Amino acid sequence: MTATATARRSRITPEREAELYEAVLDLLREVGYDALTMDAVAARTRSSKATLYRQWGGKAELVVRALRHSKPGSIGDIDTGSLRGDLHALVTREDDCAMAQNSALMRALAMAVHNNADLLKAFKELLVEPEMDEFQRVMQRAVDRGEVQPDRPALDYIVHMLVGAFATRTLIDDQPPTQAFLRAYIDAVVLPALGVPAH
Repeated sequence: MTATATARRSRITPEREAELYEAVLDLLREVGYDALTMDAVAARTRSSKATLYRQWGGKAELVVRALRHSKPGSIGDIDTGSLRGDLHALVTREDDCAMAQNSALMRALAMAVHNNADLLKAFKELLVEPEMDEFQRVMQRAVDRGEVQPDRPALDYIVHMLVGAFATRTLIDDQPPTQAFLRAYIDAVVLPALGVPAH
């Protein structure tokens, strides 16, 4: 984060920031991205619109930072000693209820991301790229341990596979993603693609 952004964001306590983010996510679930306004966030959180703009610059950054804040810890910090353990730990960071809510939230945002340049930019810079970097640390540890060959073609597509399983579970099976589904998917699809035994 730049020094300017840090200075801009430093006036709100972490507790107040968390409260604002939760309100933003609630509004997002209720009305969707396009209908969410800074006026509505200000009213819901009893904040001034000027404060919101000063702290976050606009709706896109506020929404994406709220999404980032709701994620449970850093992916890169997961280190169980095996890739299978790391991937299983990754999908058990959130319970099934939270996963269902997040899946619905991501479906609601999917169209908005592609129709809104500011949101797409914030989404990539503040959420996708940092998480890709963290995920690379997990995969690099697997390579360093000798579990995965560094030239394995599937290494370039692991995130695509995992996000695809999460995102399409409802579309294909009319069910939300669950820990059990994602663990089974990792064992049946992801680990074999990497040449790693599932058990």
